Amino acid sequence: MTARFLIALAAAAALYAGAVPPADAQPMRCSAEEQACIAICNRHSNRTLIPNCIAACRARMSNCRQTGCWDSGTNRYCGLTRQ
Repeated sequence: MTARFLIALAAAAALYAGAVPPADAQPMRCSAEEQACIAICNRHSNRTLIPNCIAACRARMSNCRQTGCWDSGTNRYCGLTRQ
């Protein structure tokens, strides 16, 4: 009984995977990362930290436009479009 269920589940998954067209991913952009960074800054409960946080986002944006890499301080990823 269990083997039949697993076979049926595998067949259903294969049919679903074949029927769903792949989604076209949008390229990641430096400007989108900057907007996300600023949105995070605006959520700070301590309002006095927001201007420095936004300045750091803009510095990261400048670096991203030069290198194509976003460095959040904890993560660094490259290959972004420099917009």
